Amino acid sequence: MSHKAHATHTARAPHRAAFVALTALAPISWGSTYYVTTEFLPSDRPLFTGLIRALPAGLLLLALTRKLPTGAWWGKAAVLGTLNIGAFFPLLFLAAYRLPGGIAAVVGSVGPLFVVGLAALLLGDRPTVRTLLTAVAAAFGVSLVVLRAGAALDLVGVAAGLLSALSMAAGVVLTKRWGRPEGVGALAATGWQLTAGGLVILPVALLVEGAPPALTGTNLAGYAYLAFGNTAISYVLWFRGIERLSASSVTLLGPLSPVTAAIIGWAALGQALGPVQLLGMAIALGATAAGQLNSRTPKAPADVEGRAPTGEEAPVEKGAPVEKAAPIAKETPIGKEPSKAPDRLRP
Repeated sequence: MSHKAHATHTARAPHRAAFVALTALAPISWGSTYYVTTEFLPSDRPLFTGLIRALPAGLLLLALTRKLPTGAWWGKAAVLGTLNIGAFFPLLFLAAYRLPGGIAAVVGSVGPLFVVGLAALLLGDRPTVRTLLTAVAAAFGVSLVVLRAGAALDLVGVAAGLLSALSMAAGVVLTKRWGRPEGVGALAATGWQLTAGGLVILPVALLVEGAPPALTGTNLAGYAYLAFGNTAISYVLWFRGIERLSASSVTLLGPLSPVTAAIIGWAALGQALGPVQLLGMAIALGATAAGQLNSRTPKAPADVEGRAPTGEEAPVEKGAPVEKAAPIAKETPIGKEPSKAPDRLRP
């Protein structure tokens, strides 16, 4: 590596660490969803809960940015919104209502393996053996944290959990593949997806669950948190992370969610954390850290779509020629020597 390339590599490493830390806030926030759902929300309304979580947040971001999709991005936003939100939320809540929390978390933890396969097909990111072992270790650690003896299986719940993980995996990989249009920020792009997903959920919720339930002040507080803190802010961080990190790096942040849920259950609900659960936390967190240390920086959307990188990734001085910005996308990926094979998957 040349001195210039080494300097660039070193300078970018702290930036990557910052992106990882900010992206990690999303699954940490999602770890509070189970507690808020059980303690603050009306029971047996998964579709309504998914709707309230997505649509108000999406509309707020649209109002703040005042930017709508154009051209092919109407269709792309609809697809991404359906995969990441419109299908994912109802399936996730259905699994949560039909399965014990531990079983639902374990079923959802296979998401990184789905991302591995889809990233290989759609992004050309072939996983290494180390990548696959890291994903399996993360799922095993989660199972130790959340599984309890005598937990019953429900086939509909298991199917919903698997489909929710597959839906999110497809959404993550396509978000990485398509990026976002030039000149469109993360707030606007996230607003498109949340609004599209909410509109997908709306008619299904009305048909299946009927009119909205009467809400108490506690319910409203819970929904406000889910819509704005747990969804609007968290998904902006999540999608920005997908743009800047590899799909596998992002998805292996997923175990932070059930680990956070277990810690909240212990602190707020008095749920026990024994040696097995603590061992599981150590394994899950170790796999999460290994996923970041071993991951390579992914291809920019330009490498996949054949266009210039989007958004804020490589700021260029005003008036500078385009040629000065282009080499940034060509730098040696962080954490990867030129001679090594491509790495792995994504949460």
